Amino acid sequence: MLKNTLFFIWEVAKIVIIALLIVIPIRYFIFQPFLVRGESMVPNFHNGDYLIVDEISYRLREPQRGEVIVFRFPDNPSLRYIKRIIGLPGETVKVENSKVFVGRNAVLQPLDESLYIPADLTPGDIKITLDENEYFVLGDNRDASSDSRKWGPLDTSFIIGRVFLRVLPLSALAQIEVPAY
Repeated sequence: MLKNTLFFIWEVAKIVIIALLIVIPIRYFIFQPFLVRGESMVPNFHNGDYLIVDEISYRLREPQRGEVIVFRFPDNPSLRYIKRIIGLPGETVKVENSKVFVGRNAVLQPLDESLYIPADLTPGDIKITLDENEYFVLGDNRDASSDSRKWGPLDTSFIIGRVFLRVLPLSALAQIEVPAY
């Protein structure tokens, strides 16, 4: 009887150890959960949305315009923020007359954001040229977002990963697509 109990405990322990050896590396090095707090990404992401962040893609390629990312807030790295990439390294970004312009070499084009926000209503007046390791990020709800307009460009070293999947609410379960510009 004692031998059967010990055998059962050993079998359960092996299953738990194997599961941990699989789950822990995936959780800490490949995918990470993220819970949206606040209204800065409305209408696309809402307070309480549960997202999965892909941490490995940016080890293989550079972030792209339009991708939604999670990053450590530069002024307080213990906080995690969610925003959309608007400006890429080396580009100039200008916000003027409620519109966003992006380009290189003084040739700025208006950014068509109609796929993810209802209207071009970006308050602010800023023009900034990004260094080779910087991104310009904005929340989709421009009136309620603390973003690069307020605290400046985001250094690559703060980026955790791109939002890959919305898990909750189940009614909004979806893979997150990147808009085509």
